[in-house]
Amino acid sequence: MAEKPLRRYIFASDFDQTLTFNDSGYVLAELVGIPTEEFERKAKGMAKINLVQQGAELAYLLLHDPEFQAKVRKEHLCEAGKRIRLKSDIQLLYQILANGVDGHFFEFYVLSAAPVEVIYSALEGIVPRDHIYGTEFRYKPSGEIDTIVRATAGYGKVAVLNQLLAEQVMGPDHVVYCGDGSSDIHVMLQLNARDVLTIAVSESPHVSQIAKRTI
Repeated sequence: MAEKPLRRYIFASDFDQTLTFNDSGYVLAELVGIPTEEFERKAKGMAKINLVQQGAELAYLLLHDPEFQAKVRKEHLCEAGKRIRLKSDIQLLYQILANGVDGHFFEFYVLSAAPVEVIYSALEGIVPRDHIYGTEFRYKPSGEIDTIVRATAGYGKVAVLNQLLAEQVMGPDHVVYCGDGSSDIHVMLQLNARDVLTIAVSESPHVSQIAKRTI
């Protein structure tokens, strides 16, 4: 008898504080000499007035805040990624999912509002670049950030998942999504309506009450 074909799924994960112990914005601010308290004050201020989608605060600061504009270059984003402390066994998780679990095969993707260069650098040798979707910028010849191409925050994560499902010809229920905070609420609410498994890797009530599972 022929072996049963593996059932294919997309395993999508947030990055900051889901796969990491610290936040990209704090690491980057410390790297370029901006007090982390100042970054926190500015980010919380934007979240409070809903100026940008939750999770996209760092992208906004990199584009529009004079202090970040003056100090941050593309190479700083790459260096920040190297300084981020990852949670243990991410590579093992990637390998287990890729090898299949009880007849189920999972494509591991990272969806995050963090700058894509940060994620590339942090997950180098662990997750392939073509499985990473982060905020993308265009740069001036000097390395200074010029414009934004795409921000994978809020509904942006839903758009990426829809794109992946269309490319891989999968049904909308063939997704597992992991996240840790309020920036993941929008995508989790959208996915719950499609009978998707959503997992909170945090005890924060904002996300654990919405996710179907909590770790």
